[in-house]
Amino acid sequence: MKTVLITGCSSGIGRALCEKYLTKGFHVYASARNIRSLNDLDEHSNLTKLTLDVNSQSSIHNAIAHIKQDNNYLDVLINNAGYAAMGPLADMPLEDLRAQFETNVFAPMELTKACLPFLMAKKELAKKETTKNAQQHNAQVVNIGSVSGITTTPFSGAYCATKAALHSLSDAQRMELAPFGIDVITVQPGAIESKFGDNSLNNVLARITPQSLYAPLKEAIQARATASQDNPTPAAEFADTLVEQLLNNPKAVIRIGNGSFGLPLLKRWLPVAILDKILSKKFNLTSLAKR
Repeated sequence: MKTVLITGCSSGIGRALCEKYLTKGFHVYASARNIRSLNDLDEHSNLTKLTLDVNSQSSIHNAIAHIKQDNNYLDVLINNAGYAAMGPLADMPLEDLRAQFETNVFAPMELTKACLPFLMAKKELAKKETTKNAQQHNAQVVNIGSVSGITTTPFSGAYCATKAALHSLSDAQRMELAPFGIDVITVQPGAIESKFGDNSLNNVLARITPQSLYAPLKEAIQARATASQDNPTPAAEFADTLVEQLLNNPKAVIRIGNGSFGLPLLKRWLPVAILDKILSKKFNLTSLAKR
């Protein structure tokens, strides 16, 4: 039986991916920092719920040990856990910026390293099988990035930077792990339905004090924090599309969801000055210059 470990399964993309992989006959290791957040995930004979804080070495060790008890290999690792530290960079404490990189960048790299023996074991298992397309037997590391890692917007600089870093590291991983029978796929979603916006909003409200240079733009900052929930693609639809692609010789970079094609095109074709002007106007930064 094929196996998949998914992080950040309490809601949104992670939850939808769990449900989709179960329909494909995978044994799914669904993980979350608080395992109680998985209580409403329907029980299934092929489902194992794990406590996994991606920022904790001991938590990673315990989760890997649990998987090892069941299997000596892993077909797919999906690095999905993450969050968005929104708000003006001038108002963001350094510890918040570091924490953003810890979860969104360093944690997936560390978890991938911990899973390498199980992912590499998949290649050895594949040698015992025959197929017209050996690549279908490769293990997969799937890093969930974002179109925000391509097109940076005001009031989301920290989040955008982590996703850009993850994209770059994924490019290196893809080349470095290929000799060991591991395919690395970078997913760059657009707006996907989740609780992501609510969580981002709660964080940003605490940062915008009356003394902030950006206090007059509080509504615009709040709008950026919840922008991913403005006409989002349903998480189940995203998961259906992604898993089908992952099971059928996927591209190295996959973009799915509302805005996943348009935003990168803006970055590619528009001059920097024009794109800056458009985004500054959208988030009301131009009003500050008039004060």
